Amino acid sequence: MNFATFDLNLLRVLDAVFREGSTVKAAQRLGLSQSAVSGSLSRLRHSLDDPLFVRQGNRLVATDFATGLKEPVMQELERLEKMLSPPSHFDPETARGTFRIAASDFFAEMLMPALGQLLHHKAPGIRAQLVDLVPQDYVASLERRNADIALIPETALPDWVSSEELFRSPFKVIARKGNPGIADLRQGQVMPFDVFCKLLHVLFSPEGNITAMGDAALSRVGRQRHVAMTVPVFSGVCRAVRESDLIALVPAQLADDVARTFDLQIFDPPMPIDPPLIIGIWHKRSEHTPLAIWMRGQIFDLLRQLNS
Repeated sequence: MNFATFDLNLLRVLDAVFREGSTVKAAQRLGLSQSAVSGSLSRLRHSLDDPLFVRQGNRLVATDFATGLKEPVMQELERLEKMLSPPSHFDPETARGTFRIAASDFFAEMLMPALGQLLHHKAPGIRAQLVDLVPQDYVASLERRNADIALIPETALPDWVSSEELFRSPFKVIARKGNPGIADLRQGQVMPFDVFCKLLHVLFSPEGNITAMGDAALSRVGRQRHVAMTVPVFSGVCRAVRESDLIALVPAQLADDVARTFDLQIFDPPMPIDPPLIIGIWHKRSEHTPLAIWMRGQIFDLLRQLNS
């Protein structure tokens, strides 16, 4: 037998004849005509060089060779059906696997603690990994399977990427409580333009850019600020503000979260800044993967709570 040219559909016919005991009932089971089933058996006999069935009165009796095929063929067809059928049930309590999230360290503060607690109670066999969000490379990271999802500001995406809106992230100004430049300001007030533009800024920028959304917003009202330092992680921005007289624009959710720990004051910026929409993106190849579906649902539900 030449397996390279062997028609595996013939095994389905063989299995149906085994189960039904006649070509008529096998044809009904498969939705074929009796002549089609008989023709398939004829091809199978030729391929396997064995008569497979002999007629004994009104019934078909399997040859010794065919009898030896009965259980293995049934088992292999069931195994293939199970392998090719998407699981109908996903049990997080017994599931095992790793799920990689490409995102800035903002999400180390605002997502991972809550996600860790959730997985501990609901899915102890699933490991979550927060991996670096490489600027301009997050889509490629999905394609290379370096990440299962990426959490990014809304942007244009290729058609093989799915996305979901999560939350908007307005900006706040942070400064250390002992900063002499804010001595006359009250917590929560709008920081005056003159103060905002006079104080030196530390800017979150993984790429090392010295301008960002805040500078574009200032430019629209004819003002500018001085960026004295860029840092590639938000935690570094907050530490720099805590240990110096620098100030920074950071997402409001992060400012509220770290203000007490870092002993910071929070202010509204003097100019309007459109809050960016944060989205989750993933490769469409995992659209129907049970573990990925469940993890996306848990992560996205947690992140929607950040809407303010």
